[in-house]
Amino acid sequence: MQLSASQLGSHLQRGLKSLYTLYGDEPLLIQEAADAIRAAARAQGFTERSSYTVAGAHFDWSEVLAAGGSLSLFADRQMLELRIPSGKPGKDGSVALQRLAEAAQGNDSMLTIVILPRLDKATRASAWFSALDGYGVSLPVDPVERQALPQWIAQRLSAQGQRVRGGEEGQRTLQFFADRVEGNLLAAHQEIQKLGLLHPAGELSLAQVESAVLNVARFDVFKLSEAVLAGQAGRVQRMLDGLKAEGEAEVLVHYTLSEDIRALKRVKDAIAAGRPLPMALRENRVWGMKERLFERVLPRLTEVKLAELLQAAHLVDGIVKGLKQAHWPQDGWQAIHRLAQMLCLMCAPQAQAQTRPRPPTGAY
Repeated sequence: MQLSASQLGSHLQRGLKSLYTLYGDEPLLIQEAADAIRAAARAQGFTERSSYTVAGAHFDWSEVLAAGGSLSLFADRQMLELRIPSGKPGKDGSVALQRLAEAAQGNDSMLTIVILPRLDKATRASAWFSALDGYGVSLPVDPVERQALPQWIAQRLSAQGQRVRGGEEGQRTLQFFADRVEGNLLAAHQEIQKLGLLHPAGELSLAQVESAVLNVARFDVFKLSEAVLAGQAGRVQRMLDGLKAEGEAEVLVHYTLSEDIRALKRVKDAIAAGRPLPMALRENRVWGMKERLFERVLPRLTEVKLAELLQAAHLVDGIVKGLKQAHWPQDGWQAIHRLAQMLCLMCAPQAQAQTRPRPPTGAY
């Protein structure tokens, strides 16, 4: 049985199951979900807890199976927690997890919690995960995407009795907050708690938030790719500045942008050859959020524009590797800025394209 994170609270109020599987890459939300299950378990008499972390190919699963099948001398009910950071239990682990899942059926003296990272489709179809999902409750913990982050912040502030001002100032406050903590939900949670310590319950002004919230945003090249394809020029510039400050390799950032350009060209060529768009996307391994972005962007990218982007990507590849190119910045990061903004401009909705921010000084 699968639940969403928002359903967990009401589910626990109705009763506790004997097996829970949490999976996702957001540590804060995983921790909060696990804490909620533990709190419900303690209220029902689960007073003893054992924890195991699967590390390496030679992990001893017999100890876990023994713990799952034993009763404590000092407590009638106990919790067993199993963390698998790699998401790959291996052959022995697969068998052991299926046995644990089967043993959980009707066993009200043992609560098992399995914690995993984000899982791909093939892993979710595996025998061991199917057993965990079939015999217990599975909870996918999805990250909070950038567009949902202001509302998430507002809800967290509300939970501690605080709120931003209404109207345009409140929206600017939430957007400012989101820009400062994007990609770092644990730090966002800490900044929200800090506001609770610094200011009493009630309304928060933009000035109060600006003076208190640190810039703890963390970015990755995959989110940069989505921002570029969405035509979010201002966000792209912040992300590139952040990646540079964090020491990300220029080569990796350029490769990500170039691969998007090449993928756009391949899909465009496939469509021109008569392939249906869904098939062309699937054959080029484009799916998820990027699939939706490609569907929106491809109609406005002509062959001429794609050729221009491919040539620009080729030139920036040389700059990043130390070659000089006429009419281009000689600094690798500035050249990447220019390439990203070129693609961003071509992908931007027309309304955004008319009011796009100017590129960073020296980028052209």
